[in-house]
Amino acid sequence: MGNGNGMGMEYGVLGMEFETEDKAYTFYNTYAFYFGFSVRKNTRDAADVKSHRAETRFECLARMKISCVSNGDMYRVIEFIPNHTHVTSSPSNTHLFRSHRKMSAINIAQAEMADRSGINPKETVEFMSRQAGGREHLGFIPLDYKNYLRTKRTREMKTGDTGGVLEYLQKKKLTDPNFFYAIQVDKEDLITNIFWVDARTMVDYDYFGDVVCFDTTFNKNKEGKPFAMFVGVNHHKQSVIFGAALLYDETAETFEWLFDIFAKTMSGKKPKSIFTDQDAAMAKALASEWPETTHRLCIWHIFQNAAKHLSHVFEKFDNFAKEFSNCVYDYEEEKEFIDAWKNMLEKYKLQDNEWLSILFNIKEKWALVYGRNTFSAEITTTQRSESLNRLVDDRRYEELKADFKASQSFPALSFPVKILKHAAIVYTHEVLKLFQKQLCRAHDCTVNYLGDTSTTVRKYGVIPHAQEYHRTVIFDMENNNISCSCRKFEFAGILCSHVLKVLSLHNIKSIPTQYILKRWTKDVKSDSVKISPIATTVNDPKGDIIKRYRELRRLHVQLATRASESSEAYEIALSGFNNTLAKVDDILRGITTKENSQAMLPTTNNLEEPSVVVPIHGDNGNVRGIKIKEKEVGVSSKRPQSGLET
Repeated sequence: MGNGNGMGMEYGVLGMEFETEDKAYTFYNTYAFYFGFSVRKNTRDAADVKSHRAETRFECLARMKISCVSNGDMYRVIEFIPNHTHVTSSPSNTHLFRSHRKMSAINIAQAEMADRSGINPKETVEFMSRQAGGREHLGFIPLDYKNYLRTKRTREMKTGDTGGVLEYLQKKKLTDPNFFYAIQVDKEDLITNIFWVDARTMVDYDYFGDVVCFDTTFNKNKEGKPFAMFVGVNHHKQSVIFGAALLYDETAETFEWLFDIFAKTMSGKKPKSIFTDQDAAMAKALASEWPETTHRLCIWHIFQNAAKHLSHVFEKFDNFAKEFSNCVYDYEEEKEFIDAWKNMLEKYKLQDNEWLSILFNIKEKWALVYGRNTFSAEITTTQRSESLNRLVDDRRYEELKADFKASQSFPALSFPVKILKHAAIVYTHEVLKLFQKQLCRAHDCTVNYLGDTSTTVRKYGVIPHAQEYHRTVIFDMENNNISCSCRKFEFAGILCSHVLKVLSLHNIKSIPTQYILKRWTKDVKSDSVKISPIATTVNDPKGDIIKRYRELRRLHVQLATRASESSEAYEIALSGFNNTLAKVDDILRGITTKENSQAMLPTTNNLEEPSVVVPIHGDNGNVRGIKIKEKEVGVSSKRPQSGLET
């Protein structure tokens, strides 16, 4: 090959012919890689480039020039200058030159798989470099990988274009017939809001939708659009997703649409409790759409705002944080809470603090004294949404593993008493840990008999270890009904240590049936679906059809999800479907009128049905694009972190 500058090759290259320009370029670029320099094609006009790269030319005359042969089928080298006027690179650095960096088809396949699996670019490039035997052998640098991903995502979903979004939703609909999405458009037929769920989320909501966390503050896209999630907790105390939405803004009108479409998707079922951040628009929408649902505020956000508005108080007084926390969590009676609040304001001279005054006016939404009678699965924060940046499939796989563990193993017990053994049989492992913790605390409680309220009902004062106050427990010996002033069972669904102490005193060796909450048990999904006919509406036969369709669809999803877990269950379900379908056909054969025939299956123009476009204005479903929201200057797309989060 001659010396380091390629001397001696000139006469061997001149006259070489190539079928295409690309093949000629590849030849010269390979030669350049061997000798440690980069090449580029000569371009006549570079005035339109967005930004100019750093200059890498040194007025070097080294080049290979080709020309089209007269017949037009080949390209011939007509000039070749091997000499360089600059120092060429060492072999270990040659891979950094732009012309020698290219992602191969294999590289792209590996990169896309890693990206879909949620592996970040840095870890992906590091792994692929090790496979190649070092970065110098990889063929590209980390910047190339990031640029590829950016280009790929831009190509899939251009700004203002519905293509990527609608294509994704339509593909999901093809793979999951029970996948549901709703799109809201404005008067200009631009998409503003998108909501979607799949079959599994609807089934999970049916089991665990008594408590919902709703959060939009975690993440926003580059246009500042909030990503919203409906999240709950399953019987393993794991986060479970009920639905997701990409919103245009955070106005009351947007939230009203979202809460309305969510409830209709879930066959009208609304949660008992919902946790949100302190947002006036959300509060207004919930009061309008879900007035019967208890609205609680996320305690994490309360403390975040307290740190912002009362920073001078936290810094000056060491005990303020504890007293503020006591007002949030500790009191059982409203009068105790109000007295403690007033004392705190007087002690720290905060009677005129505007933020605390506003907070007190909505005390029913955050002080636990007002929430003890409403089941909340012992949730106090929407921070569960924070941990859901992993894939939905990952969350479901974690539940699958927990179900397997619960069915195939028996947890180690701290002490083998009968009531704990009973709890281990019925509860999942995670809930058992919570029950066991209460049972341990019960061992150290002190009991005082306070008298009888009737011939079978006794009253006790139970004093927790190292505490001066007592909890009042009332026990009916006739039917084992029991209650505690702490009301832990009412809002957490697990018996408290005070109740367990009294049950032990009365030699009760198992958990009374009425205090085993089904949603915390191993077999929460084992019972047959309870089906009851829906009520009909006078003079609205089409509305009745839609209601029946929604209810049957929900039950079908439950059955299909359960039956798919084993081949035997699948065969039973398939046989049942065929038998039921035959009977239904027999009944409907007599229906021949056009009106009834059209009413057999609801159309996708109805709000309640899958794949529907829901316009705000107008009556057509032809969308023109996604409505772009300009990102506010200085607004971060992620929630700020604070030491108070711990």
